[in-house]
Formats: sequence, structure tokens, C-alpha cells
Amino acid sequence: MQRNLEGRIAVVIGGGNPPQGLSNGGAAAQCYAREGATVVCVDMDVAAAQRTVDSIVEAGGKAVAAQANAARQEDIIALRNQTVERYGRVDILHNNVGTEHVCELEDITEEAWDRIHDINLKSVLFACQQFIPLMVKQGGGSVVNISSTASIRPSPTTFYLSYNTSKAAVNHMTRVLARRYAKDQVRVNVILPGMIRTAHATKLYADPVQANIERDARCPMGRQGTPEDIGNAAAFLASDDARYITGIELRVDGALSL
Repeated sequence: MQRNLEGRIAVVIGGGNPPQGLSNGGAAAQCYAREGATVVCVDMDVAAAQRTVDSIVEAGGKAVAAQANAARQEDIIALRNQTVERYGRVDILHNNVGTEHVCELEDITEEAWDRIHDINLKSVLFACQQFIPLMVKQGGGSVVNISSTASIRPSPTTFYLSYNTSKAAVNHMTRVLARRYAKDQVRVNVILPGMIRTAHATKLYADPVQANIERDARCPMGRQGTPEDIGNAAAFLASDDARYITGIELRVDGALSL
């Protein structure tokens, strides 16, 4: 189904792509652009953001790259100002930044705990804080946050408590903001990806080939999802097809969490 996002401005935080492959954020940026939006691809690594931009432009879409550390409030304030100066509005905010820390309970340090929550949770707060008031003034908008099925169930193979808790907080932040801004026609939803075959996920394992075989086998559908699966879900939530949908947790996991 074609979803017309023509004329809309989408800010994708964490929208960079690795040198090889596709990230969830990069795929979302490409999907927004494919549906007609102009995309601001934001990444701490501006070269990664530019790779996404290049892929969008090559496909006939419109995009620009921007550099920001999403966990730094001043960076997000600057990003908002630059975007408003250039386009005058923001219709879609996509929060894709996230990282993990594998560690047993007794070995978690205060520094590591704070780092994960800064990146995974504070980044969403800062972005929503800067862009939702702009959407309120312009009469509406759509926020798509990216969480994880790890926010609703522990991993059977890996213990990463700080990741679980930070993503669970993203879910609840989404619900609170959705209720608060429903009257302003600002919709806030969250996607919970399951096992997605990305370069980042593969790098977490010593033997990537064997890891992907095992990860595929753990999925009820017999395969992992793709970044495009996340991008397609995001494009739906941002579109008018979802105009009466807000505050939901959309699982994109092939039944993994059931």
C-alpha cells in the first residue's frame, strides 16, 4: 500500500547506515523518503548519515544529513533550530538510537548503567521535548519511538538488565506522551522489534554465521526480520492510515514474544 507522505518533513535520529548492510534507522529513513517525505538523517557519525542520504537521493528521494549526539540536549536543540530554519516544520520524529550492555547484575557499574539509560532513554526525552511542542503549534504530527521486545520479556540467552529497563521506560514514556498530546493531534507510538538481521546485531557474536543460523531458528517464523520490516511499520504509523492510532506498542517480531 502506498502511503502518501508527500510534503512532510521527517527527522530520523539514529538514521545512519553502516558501510555494508542496512540499519533499522536507515531503513526507516528510506521508507519515509520512498513515501514522499523529505528526511533529515541524524547520526553521531555524519558519514553514516550521509550513506543513508546518498541511498535516498539515488532512489529519487529527498534527504539531508545532520550530525548530533542524541544524548546531549544542546545537540538536539541545535538540530531542532536547524531543521525549523531550513524547513519551517517537522511532521515526523523517529527515535531510533539505542545500545546495549551485557553484564551480570553484580557487575553493573553506575557509569555503565547511566550510559545505557542516557543513550536509550534520555535521547528520546530530549527529542520529544524539542519537537513535540513544534508539532503542537503546527496542528499535529507523529512520533515513532523504537524500543524492543526485550522491554516486555527477558532474553533467554543474554542478561542485559540496563537495556531491558531503559527500553521498558521508552514504552511507558510513549504511553504518557500519547495521552498528554492526543488533544493536540500529536500521535506517539512505539515499535518493538524482535530479532532483526542487522549488521549491529551480527557484530555482537564471535561467529556471525552461526549466530544468524541460531537466531533464525529461535524465531517462530523460521527467520529473523529485516530492517525494511521496521521501516514499513514506521511508515504506516507516521501515515494518515494510522491517523487514529496513538499510544500503541507495535510488535514487529514474527510472533517471537508470544
